[in-house]
Amino acid sequence: MIAPRSAPETRFHPVAGTELAVHHWPSQGAGAPLVFAHATGFHGRVWDAIIARFPEHPAHAIDLRGHGQTGGGPVEDWRVLAQDVAAFLAEAGISGAVGIGHSMGAHTLLQVAADNPGRFARLVLFDPVILAPEFYAPGEPLYSADNPHPAIRRKRDFASPEAMIERFRERDPYNLFDPRVFEDYCRHGLVPAPSGEGMELACAPEDEASVYASSRSNPGILEAAKHVAIPVLVVRALHTTLNDFKSSPTWPELAKVLPQGTDLYRPDMTHFHPFQDPADAARIIAEFLV
Repeated sequence: MIAPRSAPETRFHPVAGTELAVHHWPSQGAGAPLVFAHATGFHGRVWDAIIARFPEHPAHAIDLRGHGQTGGGPVEDWRVLAQDVAAFLAEAGISGAVGIGHSMGAHTLLQVAADNPGRFARLVLFDPVILAPEFYAPGEPLYSADNPHPAIRRKRDFASPEAMIERFRERDPYNLFDPRVFEDYCRHGLVPAPSGEGMELACAPEDEASVYASSRSNPGILEAAKHVAIPVLVVRALHTTLNDFKSSPTWPELAKVLPQGTDLYRPDMTHFHPFQDPADAARIIAEFLV
């Protein structure tokens, strides 16, 4: 049984055009700081179940731009997300940290590490949205105003977190999630509606759709990866030919580009690995910390 850590303190750190909400847990020991970055459409508190397993480490879980309690969306360039995180790390004086990211958040932390040597000592990247080189070649926009990403049609209004939990509990892919992670996702993924009645998604559907639409906006990420001279663990989920949220989007050769990259292929997991099995994800992190 994992003893819960106390609730985090949420602080707001000024970045370009907004304030970055970061949830901070103090350390009960002398472990290196842990910095967590989430996937598109989520928020920093989805990491609570994993953070609870590392009481010896100060932990910092970021609400990326347009997500959670951080404003500033929509997102048109993923490099801005990396600039936000770098600004927070500099202001907070964090260096030698272990960066732990998932999906878009993992992509972001890798770019931060490339641009800011010394801020991270290691990275654990769960299924980063870093694709093969041909994905970043110039071409037609992935989405447009006439053909937006389907996320734009998400239901945004809920009477309460309980209503959101009830609506999604049995739906794919949420039915894959560990129960605690699922409830954290719902309870911390809503904010009071401007009308004063009920609640709405903290990450507006327009902001979520904008992140998917701009996923080619950092064509230099593979070149940047070549300059990340720290140990990096790339954890890849099952890769299929299906264009869905559960299949791994990660280029299988990514770890070979990294100077100290290690590839861990987990075909028993979907893209939501840290949410499906936070205990397993925490074990992977802990083993890489040694």
